[in-house]
Amino acid sequence: MSLFSNLVIPPLSVAYRAVTALRTAAYEKGLLKTTRLPVPVISIGNITAGGTGKTPLVAWISRVVANEGRKVCVLTRGYRRANAQQRIVVSDGSNVLADVAQSGDEPFWLAQSLRGVAVVCDPDRAAAGLWAISNLGSEVFVLDDGFQHLQLARDLNIIAIDATDPWGGERLLPNGRLRESPRGVSRADCAIITRAEQGPGTLAIKNQLQELLGDRPIFTSQMQTHRIRCLGSAQTDSSGAIPQPILAFCAIGNPSSFFNHLRKEGLEVTHTRAFPDHYKYKHEDIAALSNDAKNLGAGSLITTAKDEVKLREFDFELPCYVVDIKISIDHEDELRELIRNAITH
Repeated sequence: MSLFSNLVIPPLSVAYRAVTALRTAAYEKGLLKTTRLPVPVISIGNITAGGTGKTPLVAWISRVVANEGRKVCVLTRGYRRANAQQRIVVSDGSNVLADVAQSGDEPFWLAQSLRGVAVVCDPDRAAAGLWAISNLGSEVFVLDDGFQHLQLARDLNIIAIDATDPWGGERLLPNGRLRESPRGVSRADCAIITRAEQGPGTLAIKNQLQELLGDRPIFTSQMQTHRIRCLGSAQTDSSGAIPQPILAFCAIGNPSSFFNHLRKEGLEVTHTRAFPDHYKYKHEDIAALSNDAKNLGAGSLITTAKDEVKLREFDFELPCYVVDIKISIDHEDELRELIRNAITH
């Protein structure tokens, strides 16, 4: 298989590959303990570092489970948050109980977006799960970014593969974006190819995944614009009313996918700015963005909903808009049935 023969392993990645392979083998052989919670666990993760469109998928699956009448809790680590080793209850399912600095951008966005779904940040997600069962009455867990979190057993193991960069440039960390060998995909119960509308090689990706997964399901999905609105507002703005051209900016794992999405929506994005994933904006960043936009002749700025949760305290000299994106999954009834089976077995 060309995917494996082309895998580049520079010297800095050799040690990383050895450590990840030994760790995975230790869990598979029972040398490291795996905890099974007394309620179902659905894991969503990826094989590359950041930027696969995983968070909209976590939200979609959480809503599916909640619509089955189950009390859902998202368990997440919460990257780039304050006091990262402490447990933070971002939402108890009724109220948002933490701010974005305490929780991190993605958990805070999930907490605000998912009514009736609890969100808990904790590096020890097994312990957090037991706590949530006792204190929140959680009946199903959705494990965010859980593919390599082998400490916790899961009833449905889903891997998200980004059609725009499925194999992280075929280089392992730290030289590339692969978290482990592509062969690790074989642990998944199903795969979901994200951003299929942007990836020209979706069929080739499906064929590669089929060699790893056999007859296990492979779904394709697309990112769609749910609405465009002013930053801090819930009111939808039509794209024709947005002053153009536009300067687009974001701090996400795959910024080019966001910029390409905007252009496919017909927006006149003439300038872009990409910050590191999970970046914490400062006043000088916002001032520089506004100045750049004016100097380049842009009429407005636009960003992601994940970025918005970190931007509400700032004032922009030009109008700033937010794109709310939703995921659309082909053959979603089949995926819903997999989820239903996992939480009722």
